[in-house]
Amino acid sequence: IRHSLLEDIGKGDITTELTIPKSKIIKANIITKEDCVLCGMEVLERVFQVVDKNIKFIPKAKEGGKLKKGKTIASVEGKAHSILEGERVALNLLSHLSGVASKTREYVEMVEPHKVKITDTRKTMPGLRELQKYAVRIGGGFNHRMALDEMILIKDNHLQVTAGYTQLPKVPKGYKIEIEVENLDEFKHALKFKPDVIMLDNMNLDDIKKAAEIRDNTSFTSHHPKTKLEVSGGINLDTLKDIAAIGVDLISVGELTHSVKAIDFSLEVL
Repeated sequence: IRHSLLEDIGKGDITTELTIPKSKIIKANIITKEDCVLCGMEVLERVFQVVDKNIKFIPKAKEGGKLKKGKTIASVEGKAHSILEGERVALNLLSHLSGVASKTREYVEMVEPHKVKITDTRKTMPGLRELQKYAVRIGGGFNHRMALDEMILIKDNHLQVTAGYTQLPKVPKGYKIEIEVENLDEFKHALKFKPDVIMLDNMNLDDIKKAAEIRDNTSFTSHHPKTKLEVSGGINLDTLKDIAAIGVDLISVGELTHSVKAIDFSLEVL
Protein backbone atom coordinates (compact mmCIF):
# COMPACT_ATOMS: atom_id res chain seq x y z
CA ILE A 1 0.00 0.00 0.00
CA ARG A 2 2.78 2.44 0.92
CA HIS A 3 4.66 1.73 -2.30
CA SER A 4 1.49 2.21 -4.36
CA LEU A 5 0.70 5.53 -2.66
CA LEU A 6 4.23 6.80 -3.18
CA GLU A 7 4.02 5.81 -6.84
CA ASP A 8 0.67 7.57 -7.33
CA ILE A 9 1.05 10.72 -5.21
CA GLY A 10 4.67 11.51 -5.98
CA LYS A 11 5.69 14.74 -4.24
CA GLY A 12 2.06 15.70 -3.63
CA ASP A 13 -1.39 16.11 -5.18
CA ILE A 14 -0.73 19.50 -6.74
CA THR A 15 -4.25 19.89 -8.17
CA THR A 16 -5.98 19.37 -4.82
CA GLU A 17 -3.46 21.61 -3.06
CA LEU A 18 -4.20 24.48 -5.47
CA THR A 19 -7.99 24.15 -5.53
CA ILE A 20 -9.26 22.91 -2.14
CA PRO A 21 -8.64 24.38 1.35
CA LYS A 22 -6.61 22.05 3.60
CA SER A 23 -9.25 22.16 6.33
CA LYS A 24 -12.14 21.13 4.04
CA ILE A 25 -14.00 18.03 5.33
CA ILE A 26 -15.96 15.86 2.89
CA LYS A 27 -17.90 12.62 2.80
CA ALA A 28 -17.86 10.23 -0.14
CA ASN A 29 -19.48 6.93 -1.10
CA ILE A 30 -17.70 4.09 -2.89
CA ILE A 31 -20.03 2.44 -5.37
CA THR A 32 -19.78 -0.62 -7.60
CA LYS A 33 -20.69 0.15 -11.22
CA GLU A 34 -21.22 -3.50 -12.17
CA ASP A 35 -22.27 -6.82 -10.63
CA CYS A 36 -19.40 -8.47 -8.77
CA VAL A 37 -18.05 -10.51 -5.89
CA LEU A 38 -16.67 -7.97 -3.44
CA CYS A 39 -13.05 -8.39 -2.34
CA GLY A 40 -10.62 -5.95 -0.74
CA MET A 41 -12.58 -4.18 1.97
CA GLU A 42 -9.76 -4.35 4.52
CA VAL A 43 -7.26 -3.21 1.90
CA LEU A 44 -9.59 -0.34 1.00
CA GLU A 45 -9.78 0.80 4.61
CA ARG A 46 -6.04 0.49 5.15
CA VAL A 47 -5.22 2.66 2.15
CA PHE A 48 -7.16 5.56 3.63
CA GLN A 49 -5.76 4.89 7.11
CA VAL A 50 -2.18 5.01 5.77
CA VAL A 51 -2.91 8.35 4.09
CA ASP A 52 -4.66 9.80 7.15
CA LYS A 53 -5.47 7.87 10.32
CA ASN A 54 -8.32 10.33 11.03
CA ILE A 55 -10.36 9.30 7.99
CA LYS A 56 -13.56 7.60 9.10
CA PHE A 57 -14.30 4.42 7.14
CA ILE A 58 -17.82 2.93 7.26
CA PRO A 59 -18.31 -0.45 5.52
CA LYS A 60 -21.72 -1.07 3.96
CA ALA A 61 -21.20 -4.45 2.31
CA LYS A 62 -19.59 -7.76 3.30
CA GLU A 63 -16.36 -9.20 1.94
CA GLY A 64 -17.13 -12.03 -0.47
CA GLY A 65 -20.71 -10.93 -1.01
CA LYS A 66 -22.38 -10.93 -4.41
CA LEU A 67 -23.27 -7.35 -5.25
CA LYS A 68 -25.49 -5.75 -7.86
CA LYS A 69 -24.51 -2.72 -9.90
CA GLY A 70 -25.07 0.53 -8.01
CA LYS A 71 -24.47 -0.87 -4.51
CA THR A 72 -22.69 1.47 -2.07
CA ILE A 73 -20.01 -0.69 -0.44
CA ALA A 74 -18.51 1.90 1.95
CA SER A 75 -18.37 5.56 2.84
CA VAL A 76 -15.39 7.65 3.92
CA GLU A 77 -15.35 10.93 5.80
CA GLY A 78 -12.42 13.24 6.51
CA LYS A 79 -10.15 15.85 4.98
CA ALA A 80 -10.72 16.28 1.25
CA HIS A 81 -6.94 16.34 0.65
CA SER A 82 -6.51 12.94 2.30
CA ILE A 83 -9.47 11.23 0.64
CA LEU A 84 -8.55 12.46 -2.83
CA GLU A 85 -4.92 11.41 -2.36
CA GLY A 86 -5.96 7.86 -1.45
CA GLU A 87 -8.79 7.52 -3.94
CA ARG A 88 -7.00 6.05 -6.95
CA VAL A 89 -4.84 3.50 -5.11
CA ALA A 90 -7.83 2.41 -3.03
CA LEU A 91 -10.00 1.90 -6.11
CA ASN A 92 -7.22 0.25 -8.11
CA LEU A 93 -6.68 -2.44 -5.49
CA LEU A 94 -10.39 -2.89 -4.81
CA SER A 95 -11.18 -3.17 -8.53
CA HIS A 96 -8.47 -5.71 -9.21
CA LEU A 97 -9.12 -7.92 -6.19
CA SER A 98 -12.87 -7.91 -6.83
CA GLY A 99 -12.12 -8.86 -10.43
CA VAL A 100 -10.06 -11.85 -9.28
CA ALA A 101 -12.73 -12.95 -6.79
CA SER A 102 -15.53 -12.51 -9.34
CA LYS A 103 -13.80 -14.53 -12.05
CA THR A 104 -12.86 -17.24 -9.56
CA ARG A 105 -16.48 -17.49 -8.36
CA GLU A 106 -17.58 -17.87 -11.98
CA TYR A 107 -15.22 -20.83 -12.44
CA VAL A 108 -16.16 -22.38 -9.09
CA GLU A 109 -19.88 -22.23 -9.81
CA MET A 110 -19.33 -23.66 -13.29
CA VAL A 111 -17.84 -26.92 -11.96
CA GLU A 112 -20.59 -27.60 -9.43
CA PRO A 113 -21.60 -30.27 -8.40
CA HIS A 114 -18.25 -31.93 -9.17
CA LYS A 115 -15.69 -32.17 -6.36
CA VAL A 116 -12.84 -30.73 -8.42
CA LYS A 117 -11.02 -27.74 -6.92
CA ILE A 118 -10.31 -24.58 -8.91
CA THR A 119 -6.81 -23.37 -8.08
CA ASP A 120 -4.63 -20.44 -9.04
CA THR A 121 -1.04 -20.50 -10.33
CA ARG A 122 2.16 -18.50 -9.81
CA LYS A 123 1.20 -16.31 -12.78
CA THR A 124 0.58 -13.32 -10.55
CA MET A 125 1.40 -9.63 -10.82
CA PRO A 126 4.79 -8.90 -9.21
CA GLY A 127 4.35 -7.66 -5.66
CA LEU A 128 0.64 -8.56 -5.48
CA ARG A 129 0.76 -12.33 -5.01
CA GLU A 130 -0.46 -12.39 -1.40
CA LEU A 131 -3.43 -10.18 -2.24
CA GLN A 132 -4.30 -11.93 -5.50
CA LYS A 133 -4.23 -15.36 -3.91
CA TYR A 134 -6.32 -14.03 -1.03
CA ALA A 135 -8.88 -12.86 -3.62
CA VAL A 136 -8.93 -16.33 -5.18
CA ARG A 137 -9.88 -17.77 -1.78
CA ILE A 138 -12.60 -15.15 -1.35
CA GLY A 139 -13.97 -16.26 -4.72
CA GLY A 140 -14.15 -19.87 -3.53
CA GLY A 141 -10.98 -21.14 -5.16
CA PHE A 142 -7.82 -22.64 -3.68
CA ASN A 143 -4.17 -21.62 -3.72
CA HIS A 144 -1.81 -23.97 -5.55
CA ARG A 145 1.48 -22.83 -4.01
CA MET A 146 2.53 -19.44 -2.73
CA ALA A 147 6.20 -19.72 -3.70
CA LEU A 148 8.84 -22.14 -5.00
CA ASP A 149 9.76 -23.22 -1.47
CA GLU A 150 6.33 -24.67 -0.74
CA MET A 151 6.44 -27.97 -2.64
CA ILE A 152 8.47 -29.98 -5.16
CA LEU A 153 7.03 -29.52 -8.64
CA ILE A 154 9.09 -31.13 -11.40
CA LYS A 155 8.27 -29.30 -14.62
CA ASP A 156 9.29 -29.70 -18.25
CA ASN A 157 12.35 -27.47 -17.95
CA HIS A 158 13.66 -29.45 -14.98
CA LEU A 159 13.37 -32.61 -17.09
CA GLN A 160 14.97 -30.90 -20.07
CA VAL A 161 17.99 -29.94 -17.99
CA THR A 162 18.32 -33.36 -16.34
CA ALA A 163 17.42 -35.39 -19.45
CA GLY A 164 14.53 -37.16 -17.73
CA TYR A 165 14.50 -39.20 -14.54
CA THR A 166 14.66 -42.78 -13.32
CA GLN A 167 14.07 -41.89 -9.67
CA LEU A 168 12.69 -38.97 -7.72
CA PRO A 169 14.75 -36.76 -5.42
CA LYS A 170 14.67 -37.47 -1.71
CA VAL A 171 11.79 -35.36 -0.49
CA PRO A 172 12.19 -33.50 2.83
CA LYS A 173 9.57 -34.37 5.44
CA GLY A 174 6.34 -32.44 5.05
CA TYR A 175 6.75 -31.63 1.35
CA LYS A 176 4.46 -32.89 -1.39
CA ILE A 177 5.76 -33.77 -4.83
CA GLU A 178 4.12 -33.08 -8.19
CA ILE A 179 5.25 -34.03 -11.69
CA GLU A 180 4.22 -32.25 -14.88
CA VAL A 181 3.51 -34.39 -17.96
CA GLU A 182 2.49 -33.51 -21.50
CA ASN A 183 1.35 -36.86 -22.92
CA LEU A 184 0.18 -40.31 -21.85
CA ASP A 185 3.61 -41.94 -22.08
CA GLU A 186 5.02 -39.35 -19.69
CA PHE A 187 1.97 -39.83 -17.48
CA LYS A 188 2.44 -43.60 -17.21
CA HIS A 189 6.10 -43.10 -16.38
CA ALA A 190 5.32 -40.53 -13.70
CA LEU A 191 2.59 -42.66 -12.13
CA LYS A 192 5.10 -45.41 -11.34
CA PHE A 193 6.72 -43.12 -8.78
CA LYS A 194 3.44 -42.52 -6.90
CA PRO A 195 3.75 -38.72 -6.63
CA ASP A 196 1.15 -36.79 -4.69
CA VAL A 197 -0.01 -34.98 -7.85
CA ILE A 198 0.51 -35.32 -11.59
CA MET A 199 -0.13 -32.22 -13.67
CA LEU A 200 -1.65 -32.90 -17.10
CA ASP A 201 -0.36 -29.90 -19.01
CA ASN A 202 -2.11 -28.84 -22.22
CA MET A 203 -3.48 -32.33 -22.86
CA ASN A 204 -6.62 -32.82 -24.92
CA LEU A 205 -9.88 -34.04 -23.44
CA ASP A 206 -9.52 -37.64 -24.68
CA ASP A 207 -6.06 -38.00 -23.17
CA ILE A 208 -7.23 -36.49 -19.88
CA LYS A 209 -10.00 -39.11 -19.78
CA LYS A 210 -7.51 -41.91 -20.50
CA ALA A 211 -5.16 -40.63 -17.80
CA ALA A 212 -8.01 -40.62 -15.27
CA GLU A 213 -8.96 -44.19 -16.25
CA ILE A 214 -5.37 -45.37 -15.86
CA ARG A 215 -5.02 -43.64 -12.50
CA ASP A 216 -8.27 -45.13 -11.22
CA ASN A 217 -7.59 -48.69 -12.37
CA THR A 218 -3.86 -49.19 -12.20
CA SER A 219 -2.26 -51.48 -9.63
CA PHE A 220 0.33 -48.77 -9.11
CA THR A 221 -1.95 -47.01 -6.66
CA SER A 222 -3.62 -50.01 -5.01
CA HIS A 223 -1.52 -49.70 -1.86
CA HIS A 224 -0.85 -46.01 -2.06
CA PRO A 225 -3.08 -42.95 -1.62
CA LYS A 226 -4.46 -42.00 -5.00
CA THR A 227 -2.25 -39.70 -6.99
CA LYS A 228 -4.29 -36.57 -7.60
CA LEU A 229 -4.70 -35.31 -11.15
CA GLU A 230 -4.34 -31.63 -11.96
CA VAL A 231 -5.32 -30.24 -15.35
CA SER A 232 -3.56 -27.10 -16.49
CA GLY A 233 -3.01 -25.06 -19.64
CA GLY A 234 -5.55 -23.43 -21.92
CA ILE A 235 -8.42 -23.74 -19.45
CA ASN A 236 -11.44 -21.57 -20.17
CA LEU A 237 -15.14 -21.49 -19.35
CA ASP A 238 -16.01 -23.30 -22.60
CA THR A 239 -13.97 -26.41 -21.74
CA LEU A 240 -14.32 -26.33 -17.96
CA LYS A 241 -17.46 -28.45 -17.49
CA ASP A 242 -16.23 -31.29 -19.68
CA ILE A 243 -12.92 -31.44 -17.81
CA ALA A 244 -14.58 -31.31 -14.38
CA ALA A 245 -16.92 -34.19 -15.32
CA ILE A 246 -13.96 -36.53 -15.97
CA GLY A 247 -13.14 -36.82 -12.30
CA VAL A 248 -9.87 -34.94 -12.00
CA ASP A 249 -9.01 -33.38 -8.65
CA LEU A 250 -7.63 -29.95 -9.51
CA ILE A 251 -7.98 -27.48 -12.37
CA SER A 252 -5.42 -24.68 -12.26
CA VAL A 253 -6.25 -21.46 -14.07
CA GLY A 254 -3.71 -18.73 -14.76
CA GLU A 255 -6.41 -16.35 -15.97
CA LEU A 256 -7.63 -15.87 -12.40
CA THR A 257 -4.61 -13.68 -11.64
CA HIS A 258 -2.59 -12.81 -14.76
CA SER A 259 -5.20 -11.19 -17.00
CA VAL A 260 -8.48 -10.85 -15.15
CA LYS A 261 -10.77 -7.90 -15.91
CA ALA A 262 -11.03 -5.37 -13.08
CA ILE A 263 -14.42 -4.46 -11.63
CA ASP A 264 -15.43 -0.82 -12.05
CA PHE A 265 -15.86 1.12 -8.80
CA SER A 266 -16.20 4.86 -8.26
CA LEU A 267 -15.71 7.23 -5.34
CA GLU A 268 -18.39 9.92 -5.40
CA VAL A 269 -18.18 12.96 -3.14
CA LEU A 270 -21.56 13.80 -1.60
